Amino acid sequence: MKGSIKHVFALIAVLVMAAGMMFVVTGCGNSSDEGNTGSSDGITIFNSKMEIQDQMLQMAERYTEQTGVPVEVYYSSDTVSAHLATKYASGNPYTLSMVDAKDVYSLAEEHAVDLSDQDWVKDTQYAISIDDKVYGFPVCIEARGIIYNKDAIEKITGKTFKPKDYSTYTAFCGLIEELKKGGMESPTGVLKENWSLGAHYLAQVYEEREDPDAFVRGLSDGSVKLIEDQKYNALMDTFDVLKDNSYSKASAISAEREVTEQKLAEGEIAFLFGGNWDWSVISAYDYTENMGLMPIPQDLDDGMNQKLVGGGSKYFFIDSSSSTSDEQRQQAKDFLNWLVYEEDGQSFLVDECALVPAFSNIDKKVGDPLGKSVQKYAVKGALVPNYNYLPDDHYAILGAMFQKYLADKSDREGFAKDVETYWKTKTLTPHEN
Repeated sequence: MKGSIKHVFALIAVLVMAAGMMFVVTGCGNSSDEGNTGSSDGITIFNSKMEIQDQMLQMAERYTEQTGVPVEVYYSSDTVSAHLATKYASGNPYTLSMVDAKDVYSLAEEHAVDLSDQDWVKDTQYAISIDDKVYGFPVCIEARGIIYNKDAIEKITGKTFKPKDYSTYTAFCGLIEELKKGGMESPTGVLKENWSLGAHYLAQVYEEREDPDAFVRGLSDGSVKLIEDQKYNALMDTFDVLKDNSYSKASAISAEREVTEQKLAEGEIAFLFGGNWDWSVISAYDYTENMGLMPIPQDLDDGMNQKLVGGGSKYFFIDSSSSTSDEQRQQAKDFLNWLVYEEDGQSFLVDECALVPAFSNIDKKVGDPLGKSVQKYAVKGALVPNYNYLPDDHYAILGAMFQKYLADKSDREGFAKDVETYWKTKTLTPHEN
């Protein structure tokens, strides 16, 4: 897979260069990316996390004032691989790039600095290493499961809602029926977006395994029959409950994310599959006080219904090319240490960006309720690791197939065949876990 990603990366570079430079948002007055972002005067940062762009821009100004090191922050709405391909093709890379885990695995050996000697390595279990070299600095922890509105549930049931009491499919179904009888006509919502369906919900079919690689290889070589798989069926059982009791059941593919999350925030519905990143949408509405994240209920005894799925999310790597000076690389390392060890840096991550820290020395408590849930599960070691080796087109292709299922245009067996057909065209290349 790594080789194919590099091939695509190179092809994208040519295509994007032919199309011209892309518009980005910068932190220091310049509204386009036409300047030399690899200048020796300070550091440049690529941010791929849209919801914290404003905070990044404000931080850059403060950091420059406090340290004297000029910092510019850039954002692009294009895919990370396409945008970075442009920068490398022009010989003008960022000093620091924030990317997804899969991008670190595909790009780091060629483009990133070995950070194994940095102090923060000992304070995190989420750094990305390749061939015993640390390349990826974890920006935060994110996790996914079922988002619940505790106040909305308790208003109907009249009793304290404890997520662990509904960790099984059977118990969860019972609660849904209780809510419906109590007057909540449609207790659930489902996000139709292909990334939510394909990259998040379906991915748990692979992730909740002792050996995800072996399972994926089984899909590729045809030895795994998905429709006969207990985990697939357990997760799809719960998805069916969410789908069949959704407020948008009659027009599932027309449901807007903002509307769904507003209904959850205000207590019109009680449950929605998602992650702590959804707080950036939920918090825009008149949300109730008590919300949280719980594991997906399942009637299996493998313990996965006691855990969220998640881990490090978004990673910084430092450019290793001759376009970046040694002085800039040191400034970038200083910036990463500032995030981990300085009070201002920690406050930026936790208080301003509402991110769950990926470092054990940071004891700041996350303020938002979804982040609090993730932090609680992370502290007690109850996170199933993300599977970071999915092909780039996985969520687009299988997300579209999942949308057909959501819209009742295919059934469970048909969706299983779609997944198997997709994987038979893929070969998983060796990698470090």
